Amino acid sequence: MRPHGAARMLEVAFRYPIKMYVNALGVPPPAIIAEAHSKGILVGALTGSRRHAIKHAQAGVDVLVAAGGEAGGHCGEIATLVLVPEVIDAIRDYPHMDVLAAGGIATGRQMAACMAMGAAGAWCGSVWLTTKEAETIPTVKEKMLKASSANTVRSRSRTGKPTRQLQSAWSDAWASKEAPDPLPMPLQGILTRPVAAKVDKLAEAGHPGAKQLAAYFVGQCVGLMNSEQSVRSVVYDFMTDYAEAVERLSATVAAPAARSETGS
Repeated sequence: MRPHGAARMLEVAFRYPIKMYVNALGVPPPAIIAEAHSKGILVGALTGSRRHAIKHAQAGVDVLVAAGGEAGGHCGEIATLVLVPEVIDAIRDYPHMDVLAAGGIATGRQMAACMAMGAAGAWCGSVWLTTKEAETIPTVKEKMLKASSANTVRSRSRTGKPTRQLQSAWSDAWASKEAPDPLPMPLQGILTRPVAAKVDKLAEAGHPGAKQLAAYFVGQCVGLMNSEQSVRSVVYDFMTDYAEAVERLSATVAAPAARSETGS
């Protein structure tokens, strides 16, 4: 949770042939960027605003993950549809950089829409949480499969910074007028992490109160995650949905051209 501890973890990570290092909160430290680049490792960073995107670009980041407010976990308030083109325009003077769209993306057609806006690809997180291989406990996975896109909230109650998560008795309690103000990061996480772990354990043992409290970070795309699938199946659906969306988009371009050629 502190620079010294993070440095030790990165020291281990950099011993392996990893392809990319991504910083989630703030601009990656210069020393880490330099070390990653010296090993041929790409450096990425999540950004939720144009202002932050420019700071990342000036620091020498290679890939920007433009994460809209629909995203699970730590996120800002700007919607993905607005943020992605705004970030792309902001870094036009940095041609070496690529932008990945993120935030509420759970289908291939959403990815196609982001690619149409100029993104180089999509970064997905929430869509994997209801897969068979996910780390999500069964109680929370079941909640996600039943949830609509309206069943998420942005709350500081888990980490101290605004994070989008599944609405639960936990988030409701922290949102009440009687609740104390969450501690700043990382103190709130230090306080809540062991409690959340105990809640998960009790929920899996069938404790009714713990089941109401159990939750996890997830984006608004949870309303599109309606069945438990394997990761392979999700990827296949993404590919199929993307291809169909691109065909539809191509047809909208081809139709006027065809009419022009026939003189109609």
